[in-house]
Amino acid sequence: MWEFEQRAAARGYGRVCGCDEAGAGPLAGRVYAAAVILPMGLELPYLNDSKQVTPRRRDLLFDQIRAQAVAWAVAWAEMEEIDALDILNCRMLAINRAIEALEPAADFALIDGNRDHGSRCAITLAHETIVKGDQRSASIAAASILAKVSRDRYMEEMAKRYPQYEFERHKGYPTRRHYELLRQYGPCPIHRRSFLRKL
Repeated sequence: MWEFEQRAAARGYGRVCGCDEAGAGPLAGRVYAAAVILPMGLELPYLNDSKQVTPRRRDLLFDQIRAQAVAWAVAWAEMEEIDALDILNCRMLAINRAIEALEPAADFALIDGNRDHGSRCAITLAHETIVKGDQRSASIAAASILAKVSRDRYMEEMAKRYPQYEFERHKGYPTRRHYELLRQYGPCPIHRRSFLRKL
């Protein structure tokens, strides 16, 4: 899980962050991103892509990562930005915001996936993209946990504000039940209008 971090360090980069986002596919809510600089070689039991980790372990890892990281940051792009720019641009925007919020700053980034820019937003720090990076890099896996838990907690808060949509169950994703509730109640202020063209 440290191959990419070690390779960047061998090229002279002292602080390497991993980056991932959560919430690209939902019909509602922000897209979240996290950036994490871990101490090289840190052992965190069960650290993996957030989708491979149980919710209880994600919550434990969320606290462990924040306590032991050299630096970490969570950022997001709002629904209005997603509708104005599109989701790819906003994924890059959120990741870039997370990188820029790190203290101390990173000098190199490992980015999950194969995209580092949209038509209007791009990763500005020196970086490498890694397909399935959340399963291959400890730093990216840590970022995936912070992004996923942060977004899930945000959607649980939104569920209290808009209880009729049952956001606590589906977190805004396009499930059959979510579509049923959308047809019944229409969209609420946190729905992404650009994602609802099929309604």
